Amino acid sequence: QVQLVESGGGLVQPGGSLRLSCAASGSILSIHDMGWYRQAPGKQRELVATITRIGNSNYADSVKGRFTISRDNAKNTVYLQMNSLKPEDTAVYYCNAVIQTGRFALSQYWGQGTQVTVSS
Repeated sequence: QVQLVESGGGLVQPGGSLRLSCAASGSILSIHDMGWYRQAPGKQRELVATITRIGNSNYADSVKGRFTISRDNAKNTVYLQMNSLKPEDTAVYYCNAVIQTGRFALSQYWGQGTQVTVSS
């Protein structure tokens, strides 16, 4: 079994920063793309940022220049550094990873989500 466990969410004032972490554990042969998604109340889940195994990243236009995604392959962990946070960044943030658990077993996994609230 594979688990993704997120941490680092919380309440922050506008303009502040938070760093999210997501660690994958279990029967993992390799981890391909990893990423962060978010879902605000009453809205659909949306992509925030993704990163390939070799470090190529992609961002939603709404977070470019403010958020940075990174990963540590040795620790099976992906991070999201969020700076200059705005109230509209308030959402539940979900970690996502494409993980190979067997020779022909490649699946997408999700974390349980961590709440980020930006408010004064």
